This record gives sequence, C-alpha cells and structure tokens, in this order.
Amino acid sequence: MIAENYRKVLERIRSAALRAGRDPESIKLVVVTKTWPVEKIIEVIEAGARILGENYVQEALPKIEAIGDKAEWHFIGHLQSNKAKFVVNCFRMIESVDSISLVKELSKLAEKDNTQVDVLVEVNLEGEETKSGVMPEKLSELLREISCYERIKIKGLMTIPPLFSIPEDSRPYFRRLSGLREDILNLNIPNISLDHLSMGMSNDFEVA
Repeated sequence: MIAENYRKVLERIRSAALRAGRDPESIKLVVVTKTWPVEKIIEVIEAGARILGENYVQEALPKIEAIGDKAEWHFIGHLQSNKAKFVVNCFRMIESVDSISLVKELSKLAEKDNTQVDVLVEVNLEGEETKSGVMPEKLSELLREISCYERIKIKGLMTIPPLFSIPEDSRPYFRRLSGLREDILNLNIPNISLDHLSMGMSNDFEVA
C-alpha cells in the first residue's frame, strides 16, 4: 500500500509538472514521516523515496539512528536554538530557519564540527501567529545577516500557506514566494543560492 501510494504521488507530480511546462526531474518530493514507525519508513525507502522530513527532534533521532544514510533527512519543524545541537550532524537540510539567533547557534556548532549547514528560510506570508517564519518585508534583512555566516548555506525559501478546502486557493501564496525569490536574487546578496522553493503539501502540491 505504501509503495503504491508513493508511486501514485510521483505520477501526479509528473503530470502536474508537464502541465506547467517543467521538467518532472527538477521537482523533489519530501516524504514527511512524522509518527511513522521505522518499518513503514523502510518500506517507502524501498519504494524509491530518498528525502524524508521530520519535525520533532526527539522523535526523529531514533529513526535516523536506525535507518542512517539510506535516506536524506530534512528537518521541517520549528527548531529552537537549544535543540540545534541535535540537528546539525543528523539532517542534510534544515527547512525552517527564521531567526538570526538560531543561525548563530547553528554556525557555532558547524564551526566546532568543521562542517556546513544547508538551510531554507521559512517565510510567513500571511503573518499567521500560529506559524513560524520571517515576515516578507523582513526577508531581505534576515538573508543579508545570515549571508555573513560562511558555515550556513542558504539554499532557498520555504512556506506553508493557510490550509484551504480548495487547493487552487493556495496558488497566490506559491506565486508570491516565487516572486520573493526573484526579488532577492536581484539584490545579489552573497553566499546564497535560492535554488529551492519548498512549498506544497499533500492537499495542494500539484498547484505548487
């Protein structure tokens, strides 16, 4: 069942990409495995999944220890600075960076371990109090600050729009994040690439 569902999602991604005139291979699927037991995660890996997302440190660490480098792990939840030490060496990417205080802690840990940390900056497009993320008007300022930390590599932006019953209603938010990326790239801030936009969940990924 897991393998079949995974293949169906891949086919939906492929169809949506072709409709949008995009190369399906340019789109990466992050399989969110929170609450999943190890056995279920192994099953989806065997079906072909390569990038797994977790949003709770305590839940993720035993899974990573059990499964190891069979998958590329992304941290997708809100990360507190005091939990950063558990994340730096276990996750390939942190998709939810939204403050300079967190960046400072990540940089300190990366310096200590002689490594680099790939991150996405989370943008709170609607200013929702229940969600993390930097406000759009503060994005360029935060990116300029982060760019000064050579151990932190900004790879893109992430957003979670409001949950709509009609997936198409998410489209303006996805367009806005894409527009923000173009605006930032035009600023020529050093040490950032913005190759990735992480957006779209199970209900609206085809729109994204």
